[in-house]
Amino acid sequence: MITRQTVISLGLSQLVCWGISYYLIAAFGVQIAEDLDWSEASVFGGFSAALLIMAFTSPLTGRLIDRHGGRVVMTVGSVLLALGCGGIAVSYSIGVYYASWMLLGFAMRLSLYDAAFATLARIGGVHAKRPISQITLLGGLASSVFWPIGFFLGETFGWRAALLIYAGFALLTIPLHLSLPRGRFEEHQKSETIEMSLLLPAATTIKEQRIAGSLYAFIFTLLNFLNSAMSTHMITILAGLGLTAALSVWISTLRGIGQSFARVCEVLFGARLHPTSLTILASALLPLGFIGGLFSGQFLTAALLFAFLFGAGNGLMTITRGTLPLVLFDHNTYGTLVGKLLVPGFLLSAVSPIIYTYVISHFGEQSALSLSLLLAFIIFILSLVLKTRYGATKVNEF
Repeated sequence: MITRQTVISLGLSQLVCWGISYYLIAAFGVQIAEDLDWSEASVFGGFSAALLIMAFTSPLTGRLIDRHGGRVVMTVGSVLLALGCGGIAVSYSIGVYYASWMLLGFAMRLSLYDAAFATLARIGGVHAKRPISQITLLGGLASSVFWPIGFFLGETFGWRAALLIYAGFALLTIPLHLSLPRGRFEEHQKSETIEMSLLLPAATTIKEQRIAGSLYAFIFTLLNFLNSAMSTHMITILAGLGLTAALSVWISTLRGIGQSFARVCEVLFGARLHPTSLTILASALLPLGFIGGLFSGQFLTAALLFAFLFGAGNGLMTITRGTLPLVLFDHNTYGTLVGKLLVPGFLLSAVSPIIYTYVISHFGEQSALSLSLLLAFIIFILSLVLKTRYGATKVNEF
């Protein structure tokens, strides 16, 4: 059974783990490049290497959580996060720097959302839907909290000392992960008020599992591709469309606001919304946002809608990435199966910034937004297909 303490522990750990790992490069990348006299491409390439390691270790991580639980796996992730941050802090050669990032990539796969989602699925089975939504509330604040902390630490103590402090933050998450339950959800634990049909996966045959798995993988591979691209280039795109640099930065912060706002709404009002229905709602916001992006150079309101709607759609899709497998597949193999399905998404997210850099430099910002609109529309169509085949015929409560 998933307790409030478990939700709070995982929520806090996600806030810290995301802040000191995934958002690390944005806070210290330029400082590292200037201090070591390396190119920014070389420095930021470390983050791409980490994303590749996340892809290659994803199936292994899923199997480990299914077998041993998140208590062990995520605790190891905390230790490796500390070692990765510490390794970057003492890097004077490109070899040590990249090795530290690769270690950090494995640590991120052991400690970020997908590990937390699999942990909750193992503990709570089909009852993990609400806790998955709840822990994303704190995790979604990671950049808002740790970017200012990182910039302050870097300016005050230098990036090396700041990263050693980050390593200390990583160690503070160990007690949070050790507090997680050891057990696994069992069928006899289900509430008598829950219908047996809600405990059965929507994809029951081998053929249906392959179709559902393919749809899930395609949707979130394309989403990860878009998310990585916008994380890297949203400010650049807005500035290239004619907005000032300061205004582009300010507007881009609406992405985080939209993400948090949408997640709060889902937690407050989405308890009875089936994950396939939420996926349609979330994926519909993405093309609407990019349509606004196409007119951002002419209308300030369009730019505001672009950032806010993309953030809202992406924020909700993060939740459905964790909750869809609960209704599509057997929750007992959640970690193993989802770990395999997420591999393409991690791989493409590593090369997405490079592809968008090429598109922007050769064809312009409007072309980058048109490509994004096309991909967002494909995500929406695939979500409709998923809903048609596997959506509940009635409102279910999890």
